[in-house]
Amino acid sequence: MTGFSTRAIHDGQPFDPRTGAVVPPIFLSSTFVQDGVGTFRDGYEYGRGGNPSRDQLQQQLASLEGGTHAFAFGSGLAGEDALLRAILKPGDHVLMANDVYGGTHRLVSRMFVPWGVELSTADFADLDAVRAAIRPTTKVLWVETPSNPLMKITDLAALAELGHAAGAVVVADNTFASPFLQQPLALGADVVVHSTTKYVGGHSDIVGGAIVTADAELADAVGFVQFGVGAVNSPFDAWLTTRSLKTLAVRMERHSSNAQAVAEALVGHPALEAVHYPGLPTHPGHEIAARQMSGFGGMVSIQVRGGADEALAIVRRTELFQLAESLGGVESLICYPSEMTHASVKGTELAVPTNLLRLSVGIEDAADLITDITTALQS
Repeated sequence: MTGFSTRAIHDGQPFDPRTGAVVPPIFLSSTFVQDGVGTFRDGYEYGRGGNPSRDQLQQQLASLEGGTHAFAFGSGLAGEDALLRAILKPGDHVLMANDVYGGTHRLVSRMFVPWGVELSTADFADLDAVRAAIRPTTKVLWVETPSNPLMKITDLAALAELGHAAGAVVVADNTFASPFLQQPLALGADVVVHSTTKYVGGHSDIVGGAIVTADAELADAVGFVQFGVGAVNSPFDAWLTTRSLKTLAVRMERHSSNAQAVAEALVGHPALEAVHYPGLPTHPGHEIAARQMSGFGGMVSIQVRGGADEALAIVRRTELFQLAESLGGVESLICYPSEMTHASVKGTELAVPTNLLRLSVGIEDAADLITDITTALQS
């Protein structure tokens, strides 16, 4: 197999055979002319069912995640919804890590639980806790590693072994790591999900999601839901995402080195109670992360002395770290999860500490980022 960056640039990206254009064109068509009733050219009939731009992205994603099937959606949550619809029926149980993205928990608790699905959470960094929480009806183990926003690390290979012994589908949200830093399918996960809005897109100009698997039966089920419900990625967003994937490796290397520098600069700062970054040797999941990842990513979370008031004051003082939701873009962002990304889980076991700030460390000069955040802390 060729290397990651070679596949990112070439898989699913043939030059245009008519013009020789190195970059494949965007197929902005909602429908396709048929050679006869039911006789489709290359299988294309209608844009919800298939589009060459989306297919090229899906081939690229499957290659980079080590899967055989990939599906591109209009958002990460649309992909998660399709996956869960493909797996679950009333009476089934979903066991979710207790530190996942708030929107994922909200999707299951507000949309699937009223339909008859059961939901519970556990600390997936503690495999004994996971083992104790699995039920006879457990059909899905859902994990993020590194997690959002506390940066917990789960041993994916060990979790997959637990899940498969229980007959459950092991779903790994690989958004924080990206396929460049971590390969959950190779570690035993059954499915990988992405918000391609984040590192895969990488430029804060796309909303999208992806599901990748090597399970043909599950892929057929997800593909049917995608076609039947229709929350597909647009051709233009698919083309932009494909463009972004070609530079994923170099971006992730810079995100990771910058985040490591920022985290190390913040350790021991008198204004902070804690710095959460798996690249720090003191992080409780550091050894597992070093084993299953090729780098530690661009996300750092910090807990501020002085509680919520001081945390809110800091987000008003940073300049390069701009206050915004989302993450994974080339520019650095700062987020107050308790009232932003995780507001929907306040009062639950997933509630985020009110003194916690999440940093999406961009690819600017590391020295400038360190100056920005330390100045905000000292002020």
